[in-house]
Amino acid sequence: MRGVAGRGTQNRSDQNRFAAIVAGKGFSLLQPQNHAVIYLALNGGNRLRYLDRLQPLALLVLRVTLGTVMIAHGYSKVFGGFSHVHDMVQHIGFPAWTAYLLAGTEFFGGMLIIAGLLTRFVAAAMLIDMFVAIWKVHWHNGLKGPGGYEFPLTLAAIAFALIFFGGGAMALDSIRKGGGGPRARARSKPA
Repeated sequence: MRGVAGRGTQNRSDQNRFAAIVAGKGFSLLQPQNHAVIYLALNGGNRLRYLDRLQPLALLVLRVTLGTVMIAHGYSKVFGGFSHVHDMVQHIGFPAWTAYLLAGTEFFGGMLIIAGLLTRFVAAAMLIDMFVAIWKVHWHNGLKGPGGYEFPLTLAAIAFALIFFGGGAMALDSIRKGGGGPRARARSKPA
């Protein structure tokens, strides 16, 4: 509590705001300006804001994880016997030509996701791929256990997040658009 006593009136103000949050006063999810109160209530104010700066790194980790897994699964489809994929797709009730979409989405889409190129489009294709895999192949095995849908569901969740967040500042999409995050856009705006 040594640091708390030395902060004087600022500390009392923070305590009053924290008390308002606890009591349910003055905080509304519909008023975004009040979200800053949460940071003040967490002993030190801006200490957690440094995590916001790491969001591009988090998106890179998601992209590399999803891309690596998809490339590994797509590699065996593209180079290890495409006829098996062709037969499997027909067996689960889809036209034979969708085997090309499946193999291409997993192998080449995995490469694009890692690079951060066409991220949202490829992530949407991977989400569809995983939903079909859950629906047609894994659902009858349950969530866990051999052949369960636990793993495809996790990949689908990552793809879903990438659809909404995009590839981030460490992606070719961002470089292609002249992005690089809010700081780069702020620097490029004329005063």
